[in-house]
Amino acid sequence: MSTAAVTPSRPGQVLADLLPSPTLRVGGAGAARVRDAALVLGGAALTGLAAQIAVPVPGTPVPVTGQTFAALLVGTTLGARRGASSLAVYALAGLAGVPWFADGASGIGVSFGYILGMILATAVVGALARRGADRSVLRMAGTMLLGEAVIYAVGVPYLAYAADLSASAAVAAGLTPFLIGDALKAALAMGLLPTAWKLVRR
Repeated sequence: MSTAAVTPSRPGQVLADLLPSPTLRVGGAGAARVRDAALVLGGAALTGLAAQIAVPVPGTPVPVTGQTFAALLVGTTLGARRGASSLAVYALAGLAGVPWFADGASGIGVSFGYILGMILATAVVGALARRGADRSVLRMAGTMLLGEAVIYAVGVPYLAYAADLSASAAVAAGLTPFLIGDALKAALAMGLLPTAWKLVRR
């Protein structure tokens, strides 16, 4: 038997904090840990599912996927700790053989640096979300662009190393083809999360 109560919005919260908090026999702290574990696993699963939306890009081993958008969405909605934990679970499970990296891949490939970057990026955008960065259109745009920059800051150098590319070739293969798509993802997030907060406040 469990009951649930919706927590009212207040400063310092992310959207996941507003989810109903069940009261279980294990007590409030135990129930919160169960909820957090479910959110972490759900975030990892969402990222893995989004990674299967993959479009090959000529001239680069890195496809366009929904993976980065899902990762940044996980970070902003779950917060830094749970968001980074979700992406760490995603990365470790993929290394262990779960085929949920882009195109159903697993293990370490030339694009694995982007996944490492996503772990860091979710922590960054999650921390910003707790400071209200996901509650307005302009701040959400900046948050998404910063998160994407963090991903590239790790992913592109890793691609250069793993694929034996020069810095300019790595930028051409691992950054330039994705800028338009990233701008569209940022625009989607600009509308999605601030709108979610407006609905919550009602």
